[in-house]
Amino acid sequence: MRNGAMRQTIKFLHTVSSCGLLGGLVVYALALMRAPQASASQYADMRQVVSAIADYVIMPSLGIALVTGLVAMMVHRPYQERRWVWVKALLGLAMFEATLAVVQSKAAYAARVSQEIAAGTAAPADLAEALSAEWTTLGALVALSIAQVALGVWRPSLKRRKTAAA
Repeated sequence: MRNGAMRQTIKFLHTVSSCGLLGGLVVYALALMRAPQASASQYADMRQVVSAIADYVIMPSLGIALVTGLVAMMVHRPYQERRWVWVKALLGLAMFEATLAVVQSKAAYAARVSQEIAAGTAAPADLAEALSAEWTTLGALVALSIAQVALGVWRPSLKRRKTAAA
């Protein structure tokens, strides 16, 4: 594969996976907002849907986006000299950590608590606290994801401003 074709393929995979990640986060939020509240067992079932979204859309998309972003830096030498690329890379690592937090800990905890409420062994107040933390992390992820897309589209120079001497 020629260098130009490889760069285009990596860029394509990065763009598609970024779309999958942002789309997965939006569907995750919509599922939480529109969750059935008629019974604890219905809510527990919805949590399984959220878990599937995270496992089959969000995490794979994030993995592909991170890997292709780093590979793009390696194969396209000018990227290594651009500040926006390094900011994007750091935001990508922050997204990875935040995604693991929301998917692995907060979402899993909320799913477990909702099942315990359905079984009658936990109080609904426990779920409200878990959901608050989950929404906070989810909001941060959406903001980071939008910032990633903005950096990739507008590619600001992020140069240091020179101050005028007195």
